[in-house]
Amino acid sequence: MTDDQGVEGLRQQFAALLPDHVDVADELLRRYAEPHRHYHGPRHLAAVLARIDDFATSKHDLFTVRLAGWFHDAVYDIPTRELSNEEASARLAIRTLGRCGLEQEELGEVARLVRLTETHRPSGSDPNAELLCDADLAILGAAPDSYRDYVAKVRAEYGMVGDEDFDRGRLAVLQQFGGRTIFRTTKGRRLAEAAQRNLLTEALERIDRLGIRDQLDPTRWPLDVA
Repeated sequence: MTDDQGVEGLRQQFAALLPDHVDVADELLRRYAEPHRHYHGPRHLAAVLARIDDFATSKHDLFTVRLAGWFHDAVYDIPTRELSNEEASARLAIRTLGRCGLEQEELGEVARLVRLTETHRPSGSDPNAELLCDADLAILGAAPDSYRDYVAKVRAEYGMVGDEDFDRGRLAVLQQFGGRTIFRTTKGRRLAEAAQRNLLTEALERIDRLGIRDQLDPTRWPLDVA
């Protein structure tokens, strides 16, 4: 499948959600095609939407979760501006979908879900948030080669950052996910073991490059670095 075919497939998916507003899909796809997006581009969008459908059950509101999937990385500035990318994306969703005639309750739910992709930590019983977050983080549980490709593409997005600074920043991200429950949907939880292996492998590589393994406090580090 070519990239053009992939983009057309995405347009058709959006048309199934909001048939009279394919212009919104075109604007979103323009954003996802920005040249600095090596990972967070149309392929990531397509993967998240596919995972949403794969992980969903009857308890999920697929209309709002799919729309949140479309908007979750609609703004992706590096470095970020005054607002976080997630907050800017949520506000864009409210403005854009408001013009499409969505009810306030629907607008609020889409924006809430988009904002949660900043931390990926749904609280309590929150099926819609769990579905979106699991779909967005599914790459963490990918096969090792696919995971390495994802990491390389994220590194390319931060090409202006030096290697040491990137290693330290990336390590901080890994610390947020290592050793905790990442996935909450039934199908998502099947990725948990592979995700922890990928996170640990990457973390140890960065720790060794930074030469800080002997500086770590094992009681505070969430990954097993022994």
